[in-house]
Amino acid sequence: MKPSILIAAVLLAALPAAAQPQAWAWDDGTVPYVVTPMEIVERMLRMAEVRKDDYLIDLGSGDGRIVIEAAKRGARGLGVDLDPNLVKHATENAQRAGVADRAQFLVKDIFETDLSAATVVAFYLLPEFNAKLLPRLLGLKPGTRIVSHDGGIGDWPADETLEMRAPEKSVGVGGVSRVELWIVPADARGAWASDLPAHGGSWRFEVSQKFQMLEVDAAAQGRDLLVRATRLRGDEIKLIVTGIVNGRAWHHYFVGTLKDDRIAGEVTVSDGNNKRSFPWTATRTR
Repeated sequence: MKPSILIAAVLLAALPAAAQPQAWAWDDGTVPYVVTPMEIVERMLRMAEVRKDDYLIDLGSGDGRIVIEAAKRGARGLGVDLDPNLVKHATENAQRAGVADRAQFLVKDIFETDLSAATVVAFYLLPEFNAKLLPRLLGLKPGTRIVSHDGGIGDWPADETLEMRAPEKSVGVGGVSRVELWIVPADARGAWASDLPAHGGSWRFEVSQKFQMLEVDAAAQGRDLLVRATRLRGDEIKLIVTGIVNGRAWHHYFVGTLKDDRIAGEVTVSDGNNKRSFPWTATRTR
């Protein structure tokens, strides 16, 4: 951490909790460098399930610790930062850690960084910076994991949230860190048609969507059915539907993978005594 940041952090810590700001930045609009504690780095990587086949991009990479720890897991990573001294320091840290072949650091603006190749995006930025990134993050490939330390992304609700104490944290209130994970959702909006010859024949689904949250209407054999629960996690969609099909009350558990205008998966049906599974496919009609 830069000495000036350390002094600022000490002054902030001396303020009453109610007077401590939630976010702060330099007058030129850049984000000050504040170290993410290693236990938070570990939790971020665990929450994002970083594996050896991942490519992680860290926006505002500082001393490179997130990218370096990802590289130690076998992943490849890119860290970008506007401070050339920090980029040089991060590159040297990667060399000392023996992962320089998998960890690259560049002097670059976070808003000019191409994120399209990332399977994981990580950052510790101010919330207003995160909100500006929202359209680009939502446009990434479905299933891309985004993990943030102490900062939401506009009005996009996180898929997972964890609060934990980090005593060595230099800013904020009480040494509490908030780690959040988002999974970029596929586009499930529209009308879907499905044919289940062994169970109800023709099915129809009407789906509206905001981020990963779905509202679904389902019908089979001319009858509206009750959609009890939905989940969209990346390109995986799950629906729980109950109602009368073939003259009997059934519980339906649909699980499928969404790609372009097609869903392929399986539906498990149960009436409390009998349980059966069928292949399930659905096609987007509009």
